[in-house]
Amino acid sequence: MDFTAVLAQVKPKLGCVADNLALIEEHIQQAITSKADLVVFPELALTGYFLKDLVPEVALRLDSPEIQRLVELSRHISIAVGFVEESSDYRFFNSALYLEDGTIRHLHRKVYLPTYGLFDEQRYLARGERFRAFDTKRGRMGLLICEDMWHLSASYILAMDGATTLICLSSSPGRGVEGETLGSANAWQHLTATTAMFLNCRVLYCNRVGYEDGINFWGGSEYVAPSGESMIRGALLEEDTVSATLDEGALRRERIFSPMLRDENLFVTMRELGRIERERGL
Repeated sequence: MDFTAVLAQVKPKLGCVADNLALIEEHIQQAITSKADLVVFPELALTGYFLKDLVPEVALRLDSPEIQRLVELSRHISIAVGFVEESSDYRFFNSALYLEDGTIRHLHRKVYLPTYGLFDEQRYLARGERFRAFDTKRGRMGLLICEDMWHLSASYILAMDGATTLICLSSSPGRGVEGETLGSANAWQHLTATTAMFLNCRVLYCNRVGYEDGINFWGGSEYVAPSGESMIRGALLEEDTVSATLDEGALRRERIFSPMLRDENLFVTMRELGRIERERGL
């Protein structure tokens, strides 16, 4: 099924949930007006990224008024959005929701928490423990949060679980100048293209912009076709809205022309991973 997705490349305010919710609602209404089917927001769009000790103050439970407001809006358009989740046992997760038809269709908790260089997530957040594809009105999808996508097994698991569209919510800082662009932008563009091509899937990548603690986020949100070709890409270093039409025919043609996923041997993969587990005594 063809559908239109809007990537809302926004600039959240650090720790300001009410302001960020208003910004998100504004973009949702614009996407509804444009008759889009899905609107995607970046990682931690409701809170900002470098939260540190603010994590417990901005965390939301799934039954919070803010989340329920977004659930209600999903009666008009599907929504993917990132936030800090507080669980019933008072743990905090970097989470993403896929909302559709007034329900929470899927919750993903970030599995790989970067704790190196600029990043210190594992000090403040609990780790997720699974990757699961899920069914939507627009086909079977998978959610990833930023660092998750840098672990090849994550996208592989989702593809083997039947996802034809991968949605990655990101808060990637700009690092390294390479010619007229940024090293982090080049790295991500190579990653999204390679993931799409080798898994014969579509990739929607939504990255934020703005500054926090003197660190900038570079944007560059994009839709990558199953061929690995970037079909449309957002501006660097400024707010932008990217609208992409995902063509079901293009997915079909690519899977016929380059049937990587068809020929993947899950039995061999499972057997060899089991052998490695046994040999390492894991």
